[in-house]
Amino acid sequence: QVQLVESGGGLVQAGGSLRLSCAASGRTFSRYAMGWFRQAPGKEREFVAVISMSGGSTYYADSVKGRFTISRDNAKNTGYLQMNTLKPEETAVYYCAAVGGGMPTMGEAYNYWGQGTQVTVSS
Repeated sequence: QVQLVESGGGLVQAGGSLRLSCAASGRTFSRYAMGWFRQAPGKEREFVAVISMSGGSTYYADSVKGRFTISRDNAKNTGYLQMNTLKPEETAVYYCAAVGGGMPTMGEAYNYWGQGTQVTVSS
């Protein structure tokens, strides 16, 4: 089992930045790839970014490429999502998730999920 707890969400103006954190406990964090997803009210869950177990590889949704940066610190059992130039349409609950292999973009592939953190971007 891996327990994930997100933090760092909040209210920010359009064009602003936030840094989300995902603290992991339980099994060895470095054995899992980590992804970030988001879900806006009334919308489907959406893939945002994923990082490999070692942190050496990353992949982003086209909509966030160049503005968001995913990273991890395996020594601290923590993953991060730096979000810059935020847009109002990116208001959503952001979730981190962990998977034991690969770098999937489909949420169904992930084994463990956090409870989510709310990000609200005002216009």
